[in-house]
Amino acid sequence: MNLFYQKLLLIYFTALGVLVGASLIGSIAAVITRYPPIEILLRISREIKIWAIVAAIGGTFSTIEILQLGILEGEIRALIKQYFISSLPLPEPIPAI
Repeated sequence: MNLFYQKLLLIYFTALGVLVGASLIGSIAAVITRYPPIEILLRISREIKIWAIVAAIGGTFSTIEILQLGILEGEIRALIKQYFISSLPLPEPIPAI
């Protein structure tokens, strides 16, 4: 199998595991605390998607959040801003004295 597809499968199933695991454990906690488990399961699964992606690919949260805003919520301005910020060269480190 191609290395790309192997990594893609690994990332996908890692994100799926984070999403399913967090939702199930959260719904168990909802049962213990007498909240409706299905409502909590659905809320957690909606809110944890971004963390599942971050855990799977190991990116930084701010970059992934901006991508989510740009792609899923139509904030094109945020995507363009992130592109220009990421394309700037890094400053030179200050030498130690």
